[in-house]
Amino acid sequence: MARVAGNRTTIYDVAREAGVATSTVSRALANPGRVNAHTRQHIIEVAERLGYHTNPIARALPSGRTQTVALFVSDITNPHFFGIIRGAEQQTRAAGRTLILGDTEESPDLESGNIERLTGSVDGFVIAASRMSDEEIRELADRHRLTLISRQIDGVPSVIVDHEDGTRQIIEHLASLGHTSVAYLAGPRRSWIAAKRWQAIRATARQFGMRAARLGPFPPAVRGGAAAADAVFGHGATAAIAHNDLLAIGMLRRFADRGVRVPKDISVVGYDDIFGADFCSPPLTTLAGQFEEAGRLAVDLLLGARRSGSARATEIVLPSHLAIRQSTGPAQR
Repeated sequence: MARVAGNRTTIYDVAREAGVATSTVSRALANPGRVNAHTRQHIIEVAERLGYHTNPIARALPSGRTQTVALFVSDITNPHFFGIIRGAEQQTRAAGRTLILGDTEESPDLESGNIERLTGSVDGFVIAASRMSDEEIRELADRHRLTLISRQIDGVPSVIVDHEDGTRQIIEHLASLGHTSVAYLAGPRRSWIAAKRWQAIRATARQFGMRAARLGPFPPAVRGGAAAADAVFGHGATAAIAHNDLLAIGMLRRFADRGVRVPKDISVVGYDDIFGADFCSPPLTTLAGQFEEAGRLAVDLLLGARRSGSARATEIVLPSHLAIRQSTGPAQR
């Protein structure tokens, strides 16, 4: 039988050409152990000749698995997520699965809505920098296989970069340069990591006898940098710690436009060590972490739970380190 041009070959076409029932074709492709080896080989040859490709959703019906994992990130344009995406894709591919990527645009409604729409179409979800509330995530985790990146909730598997030790490194570095007043330029109100960073900044600054102020929130993007720079310059702090590198880079641009010298007049620090953080002027001091590893481990946690049939939660904390560059320097005496 010749395949009709423009039409997609179906399992019924394969069954008719092979002279077997459609259920036999389904078993041969999804559960080969249940079909005679000679029959299965004949069906595979027919399917290949006709150009038939199995549908992963249809294949999931008898097995309950689609061999597909979904990864949602809060802003796909942020280079911070590039490493996470790459690590997750590498681990998914190594496990013989396919990764679906979604951008939730900083919206908790998009996150929860996408999960509900994809229920039954994927084996589980990895959510990076979720903007949903703890209650929403727990409720979803009760019904779906779910792993978090850059977010911790009791009872839900997660992977984060050590923000507490990393923030201590930032404050110690600034204190060693003689800074006594720092300002944190906060990210989105719904950002869990933004709240945790501010807590760590405030506590560590107190230990070093430094004053700390929280300004914002600001959009976690270059476009938020102008307002953030104006706010911190008016505040009078000698060092500014931005929510992320994009915001810090936007601040550097604004300071340059206003004739503010970095780091002579003010020091600037970011988080994430994104691609390009060492290309800006001056190169940005920033907290770096193992974000590709975070993506790999999050997928591994998800698939490990699937293999074992266990929902036991695991919290993984990866080390961070401060990449010291030319955007920080001695405080003005």
